Formats: sequence, C-alpha cells, structure tokens
Amino acid sequence: MELRELAGFGAATVFEAAGAAGGLDAGVRAVWKGAACCGPALPVECAAGDNLAIHRAVAACSGGEVLVVAAQGHLAGYWGEVLTVAALARGVAGLVIDGGVRDVEALERHRFPVFARGISIQRTVKHEPGRYGEPVVCSGVLVGPGDVVVADSDGVVVVARDRAAEVLEKSRARAERELEMMARLREGELTLDLLGLRPG
Repeated sequence: MELRELAGFGAATVFEAAGAAGGLDAGVRAVWKGAACCGPALPVECAAGDNLAIHRAVAACSGGEVLVVAAQGHLAGYWGEVLTVAALARGVAGLVIDGGVRDVEALERHRFPVFARGISIQRTVKHEPGRYGEPVVCSGVLVGPGDVVVADSDGVVVVARDRAAEVLEKSRARAERELEMMARLREGELTLDLLGLRPG
C-alpha cells in the first residue's frame, strides 16, 4: 500500500473513510505546528512515569515506523531531544503518545513529528521494562503492530492493517467527491442542496 498517498489525504479524510473509526481523542495533538507523519505502528506500553520501554522500542525499530505509546495519559517528559536524536538515527517516522513530552523547541528544530497529550518538564525513571511490539490501547484505540498511523494538524487516526487497502480506496473516493462538491460550490450551488439538508 502507498503510505505517501494515504498521508496526502490527511488524517480527517482517512478517519471519515474508515467509518469514523480509529481516531484518538482530541487531547492527543501535534506539539509543533506542521508536524505530520504516516507509517506502520510500533505499539509501546509504559509504566506510569517510566520510559524504559520507549528506549527499548527505539532500539528495536527497523525504520519507517511510528511509535504509538500508551502512557495512560500521565504527563511527564517521556520523550525529549535525546530520544529524538536516537529515533532519527534509527529512521523512526514519528511519535504518538498518550502522555507528556518535553524539549518541544528541539523537537521542532529537528522536524521530528510528535503528537502528545501534553507538555511536561517532569522527569521519568527507567526501571520497568514495559512492552513493545504487542497490541496496546492508546487513547481508547486498539493499536496493533503494523496498523497504519496517519497524524497531522487535525489529529491522529489508526487504521487496522487488514483494512488499510480498503480505507485507501475510500479515501480516494471521498477526496474526489469533495473536489467535485467544491467546484460546484464555486459555481454558486449551496451545501444545503448538495448535502440534502433542506427540510423534506
């Protein structure tokens, strides 16, 4: 499947094409303007306030993957510039975390896409190994290894691996319909008519 094409449709279109499934809640969002990524998920689960599992997952990355970290919404600095440099060297495509990050200016300077619950200066420890490479629930969404992550300024959506080709086709169709609709709107037609919103 062509990930670049799917990314080009954007997270909102992919979410709608997937039947409004797989969208993380709005609290998980880009930490710097313009951040975007798309790639197969490498799921990670951390103990609260402990980021050892993330270090282990970065070391295991084969390149092109998006780390999707379940941190139970805990706001601490699970990720910062050091892990960003390590991730870039390993070819990691981005980070989605239901938790906190720090060193935000450095993340933007490195142009490393990060989507997080919040920003926190608080430190983490490195005691519990956690797990990676197994399904996790991140922000209420079940994420398995190889599921497709699309993230941009609108939010984050995860498409189950076995639905990816179907969702790509539906994204193409939706984008075509919207282009046609916008052309008709420019000609003076109304959304009320094009969407059948007038009272019956």
